[in-house]
Amino acid sequence: MTQSIAVFGSAFNPPSLGHLSVLKRLTRFDRVLLLPSYSHAWGKKMLDYDARCELVSAFIDDSGLTNLELCRIEEAIATGDEAITTYAVLTELQKRIPDAEITFVIGPDNFAHFHKFYKSEEITAAWQVLACPETLKIRSTLIRDKLASSCSISHLTTKKVATMLVDDSRFKFE
Repeated sequence: MTQSIAVFGSAFNPPSLGHLSVLKRLTRFDRVLLLPSYSHAWGKKMLDYDARCELVSAFIDDSGLTNLELCRIEEAIATGDEAITTYAVLTELQKRIPDAEITFVIGPDNFAHFHKFYKSEEITAAWQVLACPETLKIRSTLIRDKLASSCSISHLTTKKVATMLVDDSRFKFE
């Protein structure tokens, strides 16, 4: 039986209610794979990968959505500090789940520049690409800024994620 799989990659540095507003619109998919960036293509400074994966797991628990899964495929295919391309991720996922119908979910800001993605034409020839804007404009940057100012973030992310960010020193941003 063919599975419908949405692939939603992000830095998740940290996960926000903006992310959740996109994910709530992907309920038609059997599985939605959340892929934290292992190595950011533009050298963005991020929390440790394992810490962000813990945050994503808590985020999934809080979401109430049963089709969400943490996917660590970027870690599995990483080579040193090289950036991992969307094409490499989708190719590996298709190898691992050959009968899956895979859709790459992208924000409209990135969709406008999709032609600059490595092998963008090959991606659109092999897989579906879905531009899906968030309905809540809450960025991870806002959460980091609020944390730096010792302000509440409870209205910006899920309960478990907010608690982890405030109470656990492993989740401190520089």
